[in-house]
Amino acid sequence: MVLLTLIAVGTFGQEYAAYEVSKKNPFGLPNPAAPAQIKDYADLIGTCDCTSQSRNADQTWADPIPMTWTFKYIMNGMAVQDETIKSDGAHSGSIRQYHADSARWYVHYYATSGIPPVLPAWEGNMTVEKDKMVLYKDSPAPNGTPGKYRLTFSEISKKGYKWVGEWVDKAETVVFPTWKIDCKRSKNN
Repeated sequence: MVLLTLIAVGTFGQEYAAYEVSKKNPFGLPNPAAPAQIKDYADLIGTCDCTSQSRNADQTWADPIPMTWTFKYIMNGMAVQDETIKSDGAHSGSIRQYHADSARWYVHYYATSGIPPVLPAWEGNMTVEKDKMVLYKDSPAPNGTPGKYRLTFSEISKKGYKWVGEWVDKAETVVFPTWKIDCKRSKNN
């Protein structure tokens, strides 16, 4: 009886974590039971060497900062987590979950630069072109004009991707980029 219990527990443990990060799969695997959209991030999974550039207080672009950006499957392949490690010590990350009922990705962001009581969240999807992921969060401009902060991954491929964060008005006719990142696949993947 004890042997059967140990075999059953061992089998459950293997199935429970079959898609988790492991030596064999250092970035995890997408769970076949997850919504098909879990594969929207397939080309971002792994580590990229990147340059991050944001605006200074005077609105000029700051010098680029080297960083790494790593994406991996988490929660046994049911979600995606990313983490940035920047040379200036300002690290960040996100938990990305697809909600089938709303047909949207929800991205919860956290950073070392501030610890809010509630994590800010963006929502969005892959675009028709399939090489862009666009996410939004309501965010008024500094002068109070209603708008959104838009995050766009573009030129997504196995070789890398580009990312831009920008404020847009409600009609998306006014676009003001505030942060941009250029990533190339790390040779260590």
